[in-house]
Amino acid sequence: MERGEEAQALMAALARGERAALARLIALYGPGVQRFIAAQLGSRSEAEDIAQEVFLRVWAQAGRYDPAKGAVSSWIWRIALNLCIDRRRRLGWRRFLGLEAAPETADEAPDAEAVLDGRQRLAQTRAALARLPERQRAALLLRAAGGLATAEIAAALGVSPGAAEQLLVRGRAGLRAQLGPGSREEEKG
Repeated sequence: MERGEEAQALMAALARGERAALARLIALYGPGVQRFIAAQLGSRSEAEDIAQEVFLRVWAQAGRYDPAKGAVSSWIWRIALNLCIDRRRRLGWRRFLGLEAAPETADEAPDAEAVLDGRQRLAQTRAALARLPERQRAALLLRAAGGLATAEIAAALGVSPGAAEQLLVRGRAGLRAQLGPGSREEEKG
């Protein structure tokens, strides 16, 4: 059974209240969703919490899923993206009000020069990603962290496949421009 067909069957089972279906959906999509959220929010621990919220919503709203409107994967990725957007908005507002400190930077005291170089390149790539327009960043992260195809990215972002491809092209070009000539980081991030 193809992954998409399996996901459809699992959603039908979930709508009937079969809890085992949720565990299988988490196995299918959980790791990619968690990587995507971590890349979006910059925090692995927050990614775990938000990923749990994604699948709680999948469980609670399983009966509302409509296969005619798109694939299960697109529906799940859209929930994840919306939760990331909500979380960033809440954090931004709390920081603006002075209720929460800005995140601290990672410890950059590595033991080896190669580790330092890798961390610096990763930090540059993350900073470059953060400077991209939100939809370009989301499209790139859905591709890189989620492994989604262009059609799935389009469905998750609510745009046409052509528009999703343009977001990917512009996002990659933006990363290349920020990271300098010869950089291949945009394909990793």
